Amino acid sequence: MRRKDREVTDFEKILRIVNSCDCCRLGLVDSTEAYIVPLSFGWEKYENTFLLYFHSAVQGRKLDLIPRQTLVSFEMDTAHRLFSGNAACQFSFFYQCVMGRGRLSLLNDAEKKTHAMRKIMEHYAPGQNWSFSAESLAGVAVLCLRVQDFSCKEHL
Repeated sequence: MRRKDREVTDFEKILRIVNSCDCCRLGLVDSTEAYIVPLSFGWEKYENTFLLYFHSAVQGRKLDLIPRQTLVSFEMDTAHRLFSGNAACQFSFFYQCVMGRGRLSLLNDAEKKTHAMRKIMEHYAPGQNWSFSAESLAGVAVLCLRVQDFSCKEHL
C-alpha cells in the first residue's frame, strides 16, 4: 500500500467499515477482460478474516465465470465526501475502503443457503429472524467468498 498513513490494520475497525458499506463489487476474469459486478452482500467474521455472501440469479455471466476462477477480487467503499479547496489541486475525496481477494464458491446445501441469506438480510435489515421457503431458496444462487487477504484504508 502506497499510503501507509491511511492504512487501517485494526481488524474490528475493518469489520465496522465492512458493515457500513452497502455494495460490494466482485471482480472476475472473463478470458482477457475484467468483469466487475456490484452486489448486495452479507458478511460474517470467520477466524482471522471474514466471509462475504451474495445472492444472484440462477443463471448469467457471473455464474458462468465462477468455475473458471482461481481467485476473485472484491472492493467496497463508504463514507464518501468531497473536500473542496480554492485551487483544483486542493480538492480531495474522503472515503473508507476494503479490498481483497479470495475463493468464491456456490452454496448448494439448503441450510448453508439459508444461513447466507440471513446474513445478507441482517446486513440491510437487522434485528429480524428471516425465513426462506424451499421454493425461494431454489430460485436463487447463493455465493460465498472466503476472503484470503485484504487491505483497508481511509482518508477522513
